[in-house]
Amino acid sequence: QVQLVESGGESVQAGGSLRLSCAASGYIASTHCMGWFRQAPGKEREWVAHRLNIGVADYASSVKGRFTISRDIAKNTVYLQMNSLKPEDSGTYYCAARIGVCSPVESSYTAWGQGTQVTVSS
Repeated sequence: QVQLVESGGESVQAGGSLRLSCAASGYIASTHCMGWFRQAPGKEREWVAHRLNIGVADYASSVKGRFTISRDIAKNTVYLQMNSLKPEDSGTYYCAARIGVCSPVESSYTAWGQGTQVTVSS
C-alpha cells in the first residue's frame, strides 16, 4: 500500500518560489502516474500537474510555464517546483498516485497525501 507525505509548503511573497516534495513509502513503480492537486479555501480541489516516470508532464493552464513536476524514482519522491508564485496559487497542495496512464481526474487517483499549505501574499 502506497503512503504519500508532502512537505515544503510555507508562506511566500508573490513572485517567489517554492519546491514541494512528496515522499512515498511502499512501492512506486515507473508505471505509477504521480500528480499534484490543490485546493483553495472555499473552492473544489483542482488538478495542477502530473507525469509518469517516462514521458512528458502535463500542467493546468494556470500553472504552465511556472511549475515543473519531476520525479526521483530512486528516492521514491516527486517534486513540484513552483516559480513566479501568485496569490491565486495559495491553497493546500496534495500529492496523489494512480497506476497507469496519467489523468487530471481526481477520482482516478487511489493514493493521497495529507497536503501541505502554500500561502502567497501580494
